[in-house]
Amino acid sequence: MARYIGPKSRIARKFGEGIFGPDKVLSKKNYPPGQHGNSRKRKTSEYGIQLREKQKAKYTYGVLEKQFRNLFEKAESAKGITGEILVQQLELRLDNIVFRLGIGNTRAAARQLVSHRHITVDGKVVNIPSYSVKPGQVIGVRERSKSMEVIANSLAGFNHSKYPWLEWEDTSKVGKLLHVPERADIPENIKEQLIVELYSK
Repeated sequence: MARYIGPKSRIARKFGEGIFGPDKVLSKKNYPPGQHGNSRKRKTSEYGIQLREKQKAKYTYGVLEKQFRNLFEKAESAKGITGEILVQQLELRLDNIVFRLGIGNTRAAARQLVSHRHITVDGKVVNIPSYSVKPGQVIGVRERSKSMEVIANSLAGFNHSKYPWLEWEDTSKVGKLLHVPERADIPENIKEQLIVELYSK
């Protein structure tokens, strides 16, 4: 399965929330897409609820099934609460950090900036969106990319104090990962325990 590039509003309506950010369509049509979307009142099974939560996490962070499974296995073998570690690992992906720093206005835009070699980690260009950023590492915009309109527009008026685990220096356009975020600080509405239950079957 390739990465989803279809209508974002359709997916947001499927989950009943703006997982890709504010969505005008969702406020008008807050019911699932399709011919029977407004009249469907079928009871979802326990498995269906768990699967839906996993799909929501995958769409939110733009991760494919194999990558997601690998992240889960890594979280499962680590010390601590598996679900929390899984969400923290998703947060530490380079494309997500670029998005959180406001360099890209969506995760898809941030992923493209990374892939097109506009982002540096500790001064070296990194073009792997799934690269796992470690505390203390510095994420910046490549020197020749700093004047790009798309980056300037995204950073304009962005509130960098939203995320206490990140630090931003506007003049040099670099950010720093101060520490791994606590689960309570991560704003995504994901019930990670359901994902753990799904994979544990």
